[in-house]
Amino acid sequence: MSTIAWTQNHTHRSAHWHSENGTPPPGRTVVADDRTKADDAYRQACEGTALLWQGDFHNARQLLRALGRRLDRRPPRAGTSPSDSFHLHRRDSSHRARVLGRLLVLLEGDHTLALRRAPDVRRACLEAYGPAQGPTAVSLRELLGVIGAHQWRLKGVDVPALGARVHPHYGVFAPVRGEYVDLVARTPLPPAIRQHPATSTAFDLGTGTGVLAAVLARRGVSRVVATDISPRALACARENVHRLALTGRVEVAGPGLFPEGRADLVVCNPPWLPARPTGPVEQGVYDPDSTMLHSFLAGLAFRLRPGGEGWLVLSDLAEHLGLRTRGHLLDAVRAARLRVVERIDTKPRHPRAKDADDPLHAARSAETTSLWRLVATP
Repeated sequence: MSTIAWTQNHTHRSAHWHSENGTPPPGRTVVADDRTKADDAYRQACEGTALLWQGDFHNARQLLRALGRRLDRRPPRAGTSPSDSFHLHRRDSSHRARVLGRLLVLLEGDHTLALRRAPDVRRACLEAYGPAQGPTAVSLRELLGVIGAHQWRLKGVDVPALGARVHPHYGVFAPVRGEYVDLVARTPLPPAIRQHPATSTAFDLGTGTGVLAAVLARRGVSRVVATDISPRALACARENVHRLALTGRVEVAGPGLFPEGRADLVVCNPPWLPARPTGPVEQGVYDPDSTMLHSFLAGLAFRLRPGGEGWLVLSDLAEHLGLRTRGHLLDAVRAARLRVVERIDTKPRHPRAKDADDPLHAARSAETTSLWRLVATP
């Protein structure tokens, strides 16, 4: 494991370093506490110095918000095209994450956060990080995300299409955008499944929380195989399948994309934007070079039973941002020896689609989410 080092009370100290997004350990770390001024902290963070907090926990959160307000004073940069605006937005977001990520806290050997008025974060950290391996420094911003994910895991996310709640784990994309779930819940199943439900099989590729696999099982598919490349997602899906009493209908397999065998229906909701993720949660949104999309299309025809269908659930946000064209997508479909039977569209309902202050508002307001019904060509 990487380590960081600092001096406190004329004593040299060190600890393990952990960053979920792969940020390297800071080259210089100084101690900060309740006496630290926000302007001084902001200057040092912008210069690359990390501040290891030793004061009151709530004051640390206030300092983090103060750093955020200073970053907000920088007006967002506008590009000459939608793709320029997207890349500038990503750079600004990365700069913001780097600066805010330089306010650190120290987790003790049992994941205890030994700060005044600090919450008990041991269970949240155990769920996200696994067993402690000694004192470890993490960014406060990341730790707050871990705490928030723990609350989501406890409370769950309501999924009307299931009539139940799904409980996301840390680092697993939560089904908060219900339109893609509704598309899978409402699209008529392929004739092979409707005519022979007792022997029907479906694959859910990139299952995440397992929500789409659960929807398919509740719709009457006899056997659903859910896959993912993420060990966190596989553990999350297994837990949700158990909670929903679907262990006899849904098998969680992986890590990998396609399971063995063929299916009457193969569903895939790949990351929608061809860009590099900066952390585990972003892997549900960003995929460099649309690798998962192309892998799904390339392998689909060989995994379908006669009369089977592939359902590609995809937003066209990348097209509005100039990151991918509709022609590129359709060329990839044809190259994979597939044919589009139908496209079913819906408009997103998430708040950002209506946020006029969002730098990408023009693209988001025009976004459509589609379910593409695909079949293999002769």
